[in-house]
Amino acid sequence: MFDGGFMNQSFAFGGEDGKEKFDEQIIYRSSLQNFLIDTGDEVILVDTGFKTGFPPPAKKLGAPLYMGEKVADYMDSFAALGYKPEQVTKILITHKHPDHSAAIEYFQNAKVYISPEDADALKLEGENIIRAEYGKAYKNFPNAMQVADGIWFIEAKGHTNGNSIIVAENDGLFYMFHGDVTYCDAALKANKLSIVFEDIKAARETLDRVREFVKKTPTVYLSTHCPEGYENLEMKRVMKL
Repeated sequence: MFDGGFMNQSFAFGGEDGKEKFDEQIIYRSSLQNFLIDTGDEVILVDTGFKTGFPPPAKKLGAPLYMGEKVADYMDSFAALGYKPEQVTKILITHKHPDHSAAIEYFQNAKVYISPEDADALKLEGENIIRAEYGKAYKNFPNAMQVADGIWFIEAKGHTNGNSIIVAENDGLFYMFHGDVTYCDAALKANKLSIVFEDIKAARETLDRVREFVKKTPTVYLSTHCPEGYENLEMKRVMKL
């Protein structure tokens, strides 16, 4: 939905060590995208973006994060893929922030999977709201639930108190839709947390688990806030640490 933006290193890396430890003159590319999984039997969204008509944030000199120029509203981007809202069967929400959850209301036929903590924060109610019940381990993650064949909804607290990630298995690859565990791929490689979190201890544990998973498993790392997210998907590029 947005592209051509930037974030500085202090924002992307400064969560544990402090912003002053990093160089605000070093910047990384920024964008905004969400993802769709078509299984052949189901149309599943991973997150939903801002509501239609959301005004693009202003570009400010010295800003730690600039989302980028607006490319399209979420629903226009969705329609451009050739789908209709009524086709969506499930929505998997990584966390409560509006760039990941605000457009839920446009998909009336979908069951919405979300952590109990973030469901409470958003005051989501109704028969279509599925509060995650983690009954199984998945690889090195202790709390997960399977939501479709080869698709897992995984507890990954830290960025928010109910943060989650999604992994979809396909043709020997593991596509990790991680929300905002990191804001850019460079932070994953450098093992650094951003400055945005609700529980720093949990965020560190989650990042450690993500890095362990990526080291042991052929993972396509799908970020929401940097162009590597869509580039990795297009190229089926496996993350190397």
